Amino acid sequence: MADKVKLGIAFLLVVAGIAGFYMLSEQAAVIRLASILLGFAMATGVMWTTLQGKAFFSFSRESVAEAKRVVWPTRKETVQTTGMVLIFAVIMALFLWGVDAILLMAVNNLMGRSG
Repeated sequence: MADKVKLGIAFLLVVAGIAGFYMLSEQAAVIRLASILLGFAMATGVMWTTLQGKAFFSFSRESVAEAKRVVWPTRKETVQTTGMVLIFAVIMALFLWGVDAILLMAVNNLMGRSG
């Protein structure tokens, strides 16, 4: 129950930061932005103390660690793969255009509208 209350408070802090942005419409943009950032920072701090928040931050850390272990393709591999995808897309477009044209001629012939 306490975690739900904390999550509610975190949500209200985000809303307060956004509301502060609009309430400070006469102020400098930096102050307005600081209002939002402060609201999000305080909400993050409150969320950190909940079970769901700890699970989320743990998942985030594990995701970053997993992304670092990924072997990303080289520029050459990326360009080659992109080229193959584009060539395949053009070939499929031409094939489907051809099938459509043949079907159009067949339907026109069946309906007696050849010409």
